[in-house]
Amino acid sequence: MKTDKRKIVIVGTGMVGMSYAYCLLNQSVCDELVLIDVDKKRAEGEAMDLNHGLAFAGSSMKIYAGDYESCQDADLVLIAAGVAQKQGETRLDLLKRNTQVFRSIIEPVTASGFNGIFLVATNPVDIMTRITCALSGFNPRRVLGSGTALDTARLRYLLGEYLGVDPRNIHAYVMGEHGDSEFVPWSQAFLATKPILELGKNGKNELRSCLDHIEEEVRTAAYRIIEAKQATYYGIGMALTRITKAILGDEHSVLTVSAMLRGDYGQRDIYTGVPCIINQNGVQRVLELSLSEQEMEKFGKSCKTLRKVLRGLCEQSRPRHMQRFGKGIPVQYGIFMLLYRGINIIVFP
Repeated sequence: MKTDKRKIVIVGTGMVGMSYAYCLLNQSVCDELVLIDVDKKRAEGEAMDLNHGLAFAGSSMKIYAGDYESCQDADLVLIAAGVAQKQGETRLDLLKRNTQVFRSIIEPVTASGFNGIFLVATNPVDIMTRITCALSGFNPRRVLGSGTALDTARLRYLLGEYLGVDPRNIHAYVMGEHGDSEFVPWSQAFLATKPILELGKNGKNELRSCLDHIEEEVRTAAYRIIEAKQATYYGIGMALTRITKAILGDEHSVLTVSAMLRGDYGQRDIYTGVPCIINQNGVQRVLELSLSEQEMEKFGKSCKTLRKVLRGLCEQSRPRHMQRFGKGIPVQYGIFMLLYRGINIIVFP
């Protein structure tokens, strides 16, 4: 990865992509920012709008609308593109369409000679990050998703409010699918170095009830925001910026991103939200926490939920000539049946 010029490409200039771009500008995260969108005119307009604020940003960032050739010397490509769900459309049908969108993005990005980091924001982020890894052929360490980074920030904020402390002094994580099966491993939650489970003011039962309420608040936060304003984008824009700073700054910071598990927590060939050490190479390693037996069970169920979605997507997309082989197709092979015609085998290092 280059260190002389920090270049980022954003694919998808919707509210998430542009919230990320706005954060990058205000925090002077990179030197060059390229916007790509299927609607080229929109990308040009967004670039103009950002450029007109440069005088107030204290930055000399170069911002422009580009094409996939612009990815050739980029350090990082963020994918925030995707299609909206149609009325009556199933989740699997939506995933199938978004897979085709991702193929139309990733193939030209890699063809440009891009050799940086893929960061995925499109939901369902764990599934789309897995598909990005398969399509790109990149080492899984260089393909990561936003995962539960924002969920973890929401957790720290709510715990800070409850305990009356700065959220930055809360060390707790949301793990698993970025979705309904995510969970908080409370055995690994701390205020500074003090276990949060030992902080009950009026007894452990009341504390447990409050923590359960906070966990549910975190899990359903996006639903409430969407109900109120139809979309959520500021928080994820800031979360993506934090991940980006850890990558470009080679920080070796611990963040809960969507990363490939290769034996970690007893799971393989699945992307899900876990604490990871993030540096200039992407995911340096997954940080394996000492989860309780109950927490390991929750994590396993969350991974099972993701596998079920992947298998459903693969089964739905099997070519007719493969149907005689039955339904028991491993996920890692099924993904390639989905992405390409015929069978291709992928081996992750």
